Amino acid sequence: MFGEMKIRHLLGVTALFLVPTMVFLFFLILFNAVDFEFVYAIFGLVFYVLVPVIFFGYHFRKQKLSIRQVVYTKGVTRWIPSIFVIVIISIAFSLSAFWLYLYLLSPVLPFIVDFLLEETPMPESGLYLIIEIVMITILAPIVEEFFFRGVILQRLIKKSSVWGGILISSLLFGILHADIIGAFLFGVITALLVIRTGNLLIPILLHMLNNTLAVLLMYVPPAWIEWLDVIAITTRSDVAATAGPHIILLIISSILTAIIVYRLGKGITSEKLSMRS
Repeated sequence: MFGEMKIRHLLGVTALFLVPTMVFLFFLILFNAVDFEFVYAIFGLVFYVLVPVIFFGYHFRKQKLSIRQVVYTKGVTRWIPSIFVIVIISIAFSLSAFWLYLYLLSPVLPFIVDFLLEETPMPESGLYLIIEIVMITILAPIVEEFFFRGVILQRLIKKSSVWGGILISSLLFGILHADIIGAFLFGVITALLVIRTGNLLIPILLHMLNNTLAVLLMYVPPAWIEWLDVIAITTRSDVAATAGPHIILLIISSILTAIIVYRLGKGITSEKLSMRS
């Protein structure tokens, strides 16, 4: 299944379509033919739609597999409460870990902190806003889980070990996100979920809920989250000012995250994995 899909082939197909797209978009930008929103939309559609459809479509047909063998609803219901709990703890840890990241960078690389704290502009066009929300909350979770917890995780496990695959794939996942520490642990948890259940739908749902809440925090700050002001960071001065609440949040969420990883990872072996594959 995923273990037979080579990482280099995935990277090759991705580069085959993304590089020409980037060159084409670069020239459009150079001649002021398009705006950034158009570039973002086209880039996202190529990466999150065209590449996975071609790559997985080819391999699933070649192996005579059905997507229902890796994404199915059976047994998902009992995981729903756990998914909500994991997402809340994951977001709490990510917020506090991101604060720690900013706190450590502030004295030595303040310009990076300022860059990371720049406000995310909302797309002016309603169409582009819808495309962005769909990509973040639906397409990105599906594609990233197929890429990282499907191909990359399973291939690395086949070439190394269960925990080697989990840690390396999660590290790669973390490097590609702004919140490296939080994304790394998120990758570990989702990897353990797919190994334990053999069902990509569970980490996909977890990822979707996580990204949906992130979008709400980013674009739609309603009155019911005003209590988050105590840990809100909008400028570099807020990093030191909110140290107390963030340290408490970091300690509590770290303990809870460790418990989640321990419980999900308990009893995970290569023999168990082979039974799930």
